[in-house]
Amino acid sequence: MTACLFCRIRDGEIPSTKVYEDEHLLAFKDIYPKAPLHVLIVPRKHIATINDLEESDAELAGRLFLAAKKIAAEAGYGDGYRVLMNCGEKGGQVIFHLHLHLMAGFYDHEQDQVSD
Repeated sequence: MTACLFCRIRDGEIPSTKVYEDEHLLAFKDIYPKAPLHVLIVPRKHIATINDLEESDAELAGRLFLAAKKIAAEAGYGDGYRVLMNCGEKGGQVIFHLHLHLMAGFYDHEQDQVSD
């Protein structure tokens, strides 16, 4: 059994609320959402951080953003959403499996942040 939380979700060892999956990616709702729509999009392949991406992962990296576009549109947020990826402990990354945050809903332009 792997210690990686997202690998365990991928393998079905931990339940999640999936919103999208294909042969390369898995997307599920964040359990601590920061916006009305807050989804984590993860590659099935374990890659710890952006810094661990190889040239051979270029297509996979692009698929993350295409999935974000599709999920946002299907959820009714195709006209505006935020994508975010943290890299490394100093960059705010908590789970060391590459993942993209997709957030949409209420946005507070005055504070430049997603509102709860």
